[in-house]
Amino acid sequence: MKIYIHESAEVSDNVKIGIGSKIWHHSQIRENSVIGKKCVIGKGVYIDHDVRIGNNVKIQNYVSVYNGVVIEDDVLLAPNCTFTNDLYPRAFLNDWKITPTIIKRGASIGANSTILCGTTIGEYSMIGIGSTVTSDTLPHSLMIGNPARFKNFVCRCGSALEKMNYENYQMNFSCKRCQKKFRINFKFY
Repeated sequence: MKIYIHESAEVSDNVKIGIGSKIWHHSQIRENSVIGKKCVIGKGVYIDHDVRIGNNVKIQNYVSVYNGVVIEDDVLLAPNCTFTNDLYPRAFLNDWKITPTIIKRGASIGANSTILCGTTIGEYSMIGIGSTVTSDTLPHSLMIGNPARFKNFVCRCGSALEKMNYENYQMNFSCKRCQKKFRINFKFY
């Protein structure tokens, strides 16, 4: 498996790209970024300097991933989703402070969604189309709206989970589609 980089893509020096990854039309990847194995970077994607992207990540057209954003394995970023990296941006100030954002394994961010910096998107969460996420999400949560609010829990396959029972700060769920069972811990410290 080779790395594919379209002739119109701009890939800086000192970028690490994993085997099997594809970089498509008019994408720009800046210095010191790391892109894992088997990733697909769509048309017009911008990846800022020092960004870390895991394996098997799909970043669809016209997404900008800024410094401070960490993308773990198996994440889907749908077209035009937006990340921020400074809570108090001003064009006339030079003291920018990068506020980290983490997109956990298996999460999906819907098209045209906005993720406020400083948030963590939980494992296998789904962010609905056009949603604005302003706080951390639980694992397997479906978040929709502006601001994004919890709607339901979802399976790794994306289907809604059905609650079976609750015991000792843990909820047990099942998925009708793939028949998997889940336990989600809700004990907060």
